[in-house]
Amino acid sequence: MQEVKIKLSILWIVLMLTYLLGDMLRIFSGDFQAGAIDSTQISQEMYLGMAILFVLPIVMAFLSLTLKSTANRWANIVLAIVLFVINLVGLPTYPSAYDKFLIIVGLIFNFLTIWYAWKWPAQAS
Repeated sequence: MQEVKIKLSILWIVLMLTYLLGDMLRIFSGDFQAGAIDSTQISQEMYLGMAILFVLPIVMAFLSLTLKSTANRWANIVLAIVLFVINLVGLPTYPSAYDKFLIIVGLIFNFLTIWYAWKWPAQAS
């Protein structure tokens, strides 16, 4: 099941690229105000929280290729569900169509991650 590991790793990479595309479009469209979210000043703790949240797909791209199958399977399922819920809850807060579209694309990548990890044979290594 090396093939499943590669698929999972690629799904985490494309999820991160989708997040980055949304951030880039937000900056270029003018929907972004440096140092603030919805006119709320961003603290260092908030930046740390965002860094932790957004490094998770990067770490999972690596762990999907290196963890043993049982830990790998459950790490992918749990983290993809967590990100799915966070993005689903946040979806209504994005005013622009491109953001909503990219969040939905990210939800699809999260669903596929859960699907491939769930269908991964238990005896696979």
